[in-house]
Amino acid sequence: MSDVPDPDQTPLAQLFPSSDAVSAGLDRVGYVADDKTALTVYLAAQLGKPVLVEGPAGTGKTALAAAVSELAGLELVRLQCYEGLDESRALYEWNYRRQLLRIQASGGNPTESWDGLEDELFGEDYLLERPLLHSIRTSRPVVLLIDEVDRVEVETEALLLEVLSEFQVSIPELGTIRATAIPIVILTSNGTRQLSEALKRRCLFLHMGYPTADREKQIIRRHLPDISDRLNSQIADTVMTLRGLDLRKRPSISESLDWARTLILLAEEDVSSAILAATLHVLLKNQSDIERASDQFRLAPPENAA
Repeated sequence: MSDVPDPDQTPLAQLFPSSDAVSAGLDRVGYVADDKTALTVYLAAQLGKPVLVEGPAGTGKTALAAAVSELAGLELVRLQCYEGLDESRALYEWNYRRQLLRIQASGGNPTESWDGLEDELFGEDYLLERPLLHSIRTSRPVVLLIDEVDRVEVETEALLLEVLSEFQVSIPELGTIRATAIPIVILTSNGTRQLSEALKRRCLFLHMGYPTADREKQIIRRHLPDISDRLNSQIADTVMTLRGLDLRKRPSISESLDWARTLILLAEEDVSSAILAATLHVLLKNQSDIERASDQFRLAPPENAA
């Protein structure tokens, strides 16, 4: 029998009955959460509040939404934010091609009034749902991920406020559509710009930094259960040292895992200077960062380097 509750039969708050249950559940689906993260997810479900998760890229913000979705057995609806995102991509738009075909098909039929045709053209059959509207109209709760919200312009944040405060969307032709099933909303931000106070006021706040060495080892062990304790510790310690340097881009958790998989694939049992020099590009993606790290560890260039 599945451990995933049926959200059709269970109130949303009961899907996450305690902070400890959230922590254990997230671990069960492969996400190693600290106490603060588990508590915030629990509070979000109990209070019906969105969560704004802020922190550097690659610290597990987007993965948290996916893990919550899997844990609760809820659909994950993702709105990927970008510069220039507008209402037609975030909320809804009308199917203009289909509307035009319908007008052409009417062929000036004298028995068909324009008012009647207009009502049809701006009805449900011609409405294209985008992520925000879909998350409001669905009959089941969903996990709505608004990813990298700091990439949109300040003006675009206004599109989100009605959804985040009232869980409703206003469409002039159809009126106000209110949610019958309140979604779990997770917004992520890499902190590239300051978000508006109006947006932050509507959310619980969670800062997600890089993990400690112990938590890094837990994450690596969770994904690579056969890794030796010795190699796991050396990987975590090396990554922690790299993150302490003044780099253009510090290694993310996913890059740490990629490096661990690389060392296992190469049958390495230790992080030697030679293997670190040969594989540093798996962790670091800028040549200036590689050179700075090489200086820090006093690494000789790989033998096959130009």
